[in-house]
Amino acid sequence: MGVVATMEREGQRGEQGQAVLLPGVDPRKKPYVCGSCAAFSNIVITFPIQKVLFRQQLFGVRAGEAVTQLRRDGLRNLYRGLLPPLLQKTTTVALMFGLYEDFSRLLPRHAGAPELLTRSLAAVLAGTAEAAFTPFERVQTLLQDPRHHGRFHNTFHTFRTLLRDHGVRECYRGLVPILLRNGPSNALFFGLRGPIKQRLPEAQSPAAHLVNDFICGGLLGAMLGFLFYPLNVLKARMQAQVGGAFAPSRAVLLTIWRERDGKVTHLFRGAHLNYHRSILSWGIINATYELLLKVM
Repeated sequence: MGVVATMEREGQRGEQGQAVLLPGVDPRKKPYVCGSCAAFSNIVITFPIQKVLFRQQLFGVRAGEAVTQLRRDGLRNLYRGLLPPLLQKTTTVALMFGLYEDFSRLLPRHAGAPELLTRSLAAVLAGTAEAAFTPFERVQTLLQDPRHHGRFHNTFHTFRTLLRDHGVRECYRGLVPILLRNGPSNALFFGLRGPIKQRLPEAQSPAAHLVNDFICGGLLGAMLGFLFYPLNVLKARMQAQVGGAFAPSRAVLLTIWRERDGKVTHLFRGAHLNYHRSILSWGIINATYELLLKVM
């Protein structure tokens, strides 16, 4: 983990004196700015793939049927629901990188724990903080669910309707699977990012560094996306409900399990598309983040 920490600090420093973008940005704020910009690029590029994946998570259909559903909905609805993930991801990815660096710097001052433990704890804390933005995932789910197309018109209308009819608590439906997903996935992402990049062929040019960062982020994103996929299926089912009792996560998961014939493979429907989307998505995020750190 000492190698990981060293590589990450070097990535943050980049080539000092060669900053060409926003040179006046406080070095401690750079991870936040770079993370936000990286997330923006990723969401705009991969959103249509995410919509296909969402249909598979929610209805348990195959990719072809999900694409057919989107075609029936029309091009007008293809980017319906874009604003919530755009707002959510640009914020949470900024927090993911920024808070991780802040906590990694602050925790050793107040705890004499090994670096492995403090950095893992920093990653979990950053992931837990991201969960504060669950309402954006909640609204995105409702806008992407075709059963709610006639009820919710846009992001602001959805927020207003939920708050007026059900209160703030309704916006946090599905919080438990998000918490279970965010902390551990962050710890694995930051813990493995350095060792994976270290094992790639040594980069001899800026372009090669960019490719290595893309491969590193893509591989990690794909692995973690597959590992935590059932939690996203659970989240989608819980957040598709509007009003009524808050069913325990275990009960909802059991219901999904029964509906899908008690087969583990059916719980992972859409996981193959998520795997490929995650390679592209986290490859873009990691490569863009590292590039921006060096040029800012």
